Amino acid sequence: MKLHRIAMLSLALCASVVLAEEAGTAVKSGPQKGEKLTTPFHPLNVNGEKAGEKNCLFCENGSNPVAMIFAREVSPQLTSLIEKLDACTAKNKGCKMGSFVVFCSNDEELEGKLKKLAKDKELKKVVLSIDNPAGPKGYKVSKDADVTVVLYVDRTVKANFAYKKGEMKAGDVEKVMKAVPTILPSE
Repeated sequence: MKLHRIAMLSLALCASVVLAEEAGTAVKSGPQKGEKLTTPFHPLNVNGEKAGEKNCLFCENGSNPVAMIFAREVSPQLTSLIEKLDACTAKNKGCKMGSFVVFCSNDEELEGKLKKLAKDKELKKVVLSIDNPAGPKGYKVSKDADVTVVLYVDRTVKANFAYKKGEMKAGDVEKVMKAVPTILPSE
């Protein structure tokens, strides 16, 4: 009977460890809430005013409110978020809101795919760009993160969302959009 109890307790302990590990699968990626951004970087801009050039979008946006995304590949959820941010950025042009996506990839076909995406979705404000697979130095983009969203103003992070491949769902897009007002001036 005593061995039976020990076996049951061991089994319960193992199950709780597994559940705790599964609950903690969230990925930490990019600058976190409260951190100050200071490091310029120069990804290849695919669309926008500096299309075809390496340009520092961080520098260009200065202390304005910004939605910055690091992504590994295009997905339907990411495309939905890009479209919503494009509309939101246009709507908030008075406060000079900026938004850009940095694709961390060495896929040689990516530039053509992003040009097509920008054209097909008629992007007016969101700049799509490409950087190395590790992401810009100093930005701590996790190799396990497929999408990392950083919302900042005055170069201080107000919100961070990170998703492993396949984890970002439609509800997550809405969650990000609900956080955008944290970087906008109060009306």
